[in-house]
Amino acid sequence: MESVGRLLTSYVVVAAIGCAMFVCAQTKTQHPSQPQASAARLCPPLADQQLKCPSLGFTYKVPFGWVDRTDVMQPASEAAAPAAGKEAPANSSATKDAPGNSETLLAVFERPPEASGEGIDSAVIIAAESLTNYPTIKAPADYFGPLSDIAEKRRLKMNGDPYEFAVGAKRLVRGDFAAGDGKTDAHQTSLVMIEKGYVVSFTFVSDSEDEIENLISGLSFTAHSRSGAKTHK
Repeated sequence: MESVGRLLTSYVVVAAIGCAMFVCAQTKTQHPSQPQASAARLCPPLADQQLKCPSLGFTYKVPFGWVDRTDVMQPASEAAAPAAGKEAPANSSATKDAPGNSETLLAVFERPPEASGEGIDSAVIIAAESLTNYPTIKAPADYFGPLSDIAEKRRLKMNGDPYEFAVGAKRLVRGDFAAGDGKTDAHQTSLVMIEKGYVVSFTFVSDSEDEIENLISGLSFTAHSRSGAKTHK
């Protein structure tokens, strides 16, 4: 299987006492001179607590008071400022020359990285990766192959196989992951679709399944999306 892109790797979150891997990664310094990934070309920036993305046909309503870290989590900034002691893989999607191969459309967190708190920092991450990064992926369910491999290395176990899931009339594929150490539980759900040559993933992270469902409820799609599977309420 082809090498897994940096976005996919980054969005697998593992539980730790008081900190999630992805949340800890927020502390990377962004270089002001580094060009941003082309997220704005796919979706306008977050405004009025909503990410409206007509080009991909969805809207996400962010919970009130959450922290927007989208700019910091762009692949371009990761390539400019890799984590201490680590280098970006040579075949990482963050190092590709063509703009728009990997884009963080939204990265929001319940609390800022400097704030302490019990449990993991709940998060919503929406990303788009060009299908050219994944030549073997033909359907959304195929994305969960490399995703589950990474999850296992991060102590997250996938609960069964990916399955069809609908938000309104839009069909996606859903995979649920969980990890726990007896003190802190982590739950991650990823919804995946293929749209306009992109694998688009909606990843929700929290310490409870109920909160995951609540976070998913902020996602909606335009009325022209296809109908079919059982609708999420």
